[in-house]
Amino acid sequence: MHIEAIDVFHIALPLRQPRSTPCGPFTTLETVLVRMRGDGTSGWGEASPGNAPLAGPEWASGVFLCVRDWLAPRILGGEVRSGQELQQRLAPLRGNPYAKAALDTAWWDLKARAEGKPLPELLGKARDAIEVGPSFDRMETIDHLLEALGRAFDAGYSRVELKFRPGWDVHMLNIVRQEFPAQRLHIDVEGDLTLNHMEMLCRLDDFMLAMIEQPLAPDDLVGHAMVQETIRTPLCLDESITSQQQADMALELHSAKYINLKPGRVGGLTTAMAIHDACQDQGVPCWVGSPLQSAIGVRLGLALAAKANCTYPADFFVSQEIFASDVGEPLEPIRDASDGVLRVPLWSSPGIGFEPDLAWLENHCLAQARLTARD
Repeated sequence: MHIEAIDVFHIALPLRQPRSTPCGPFTTLETVLVRMRGDGTSGWGEASPGNAPLAGPEWASGVFLCVRDWLAPRILGGEVRSGQELQQRLAPLRGNPYAKAALDTAWWDLKARAEGKPLPELLGKARDAIEVGPSFDRMETIDHLLEALGRAFDAGYSRVELKFRPGWDVHMLNIVRQEFPAQRLHIDVEGDLTLNHMEMLCRLDDFMLAMIEQPLAPDDLVGHAMVQETIRTPLCLDESITSQQQADMALELHSAKYINLKPGRVGGLTTAMAIHDACQDQGVPCWVGSPLQSAIGVRLGLALAAKANCTYPADFFVSQEIFASDVGEPLEPIRDASDGVLRVPLWSSPGIGFEPDLAWLENHCLAQARLTARD
């Protein structure tokens, strides 16, 4: 596939409510979109590392510059026949997985559109609708959390994620389990514990959780293996999985029984699918996490979540509740009459299934660049 042009957009999605961060409140979500053109069509990709280097070393404005100045020129004007070939062209530039993911995901959408296939089909989907679940962070009161959980389960979500934080930990879980004794729950620790918290981690076995996500620091794969050997509750690795090499090491060490796949964190769909396949070979199921992102990134993630080894419900947020507007019409889950579970139906149109609103892009663009093979 000949890459004729690449457009890069640094955009700001307006948030309905400001989000508190250590850097102060943010009123928009900054993300980076890429349009890749070739063979008479175009594909769209996204990388959403956040407004600031808080969740990791990358951030949206840095990703924009990295794609514009360093990564896009390495593939522009050339033939890219596979995702692996694209990754090889980008490999001399170290790190920057989110920036690489913006191009990688755009290439996969471009390929799907060129072949006239929906992206989930091109990636080898095993299902036509994706089971999903929401995430709830610390709230003003425990009663507010219980009300939110009640609404989620009544709506048909089959699982819920709870953020597990200092002061919002075992006591919170104890109250939640008393109110919802049988519903599927997992907690996300975001790496805030250490092996010194082993007694607390052992206590978590009492709550019959589906999993404990990322209890220890991302680089402590050996520590995770020690915890997993000690407790019954499955561990899940998220922030630890930054590359195929890290995933392979985690599998070899038996550091977890689940892997959370985020295409942005690992450099795109190419690497995410390689990790998926390695996990499947080792009998370790995956699921797809979702940072806040536009409708483009949501569909890219759902396409990945349709693969066979993604057996746990994917992350989902209601776009209209988070953003005042978006680059495209968000997908909505539909309650399955056969079992009462909410699932997001996949689309039948080529690629990610829609064309982004270019007028919206222009109105919400902080910076943009157009690169062509003549540049």
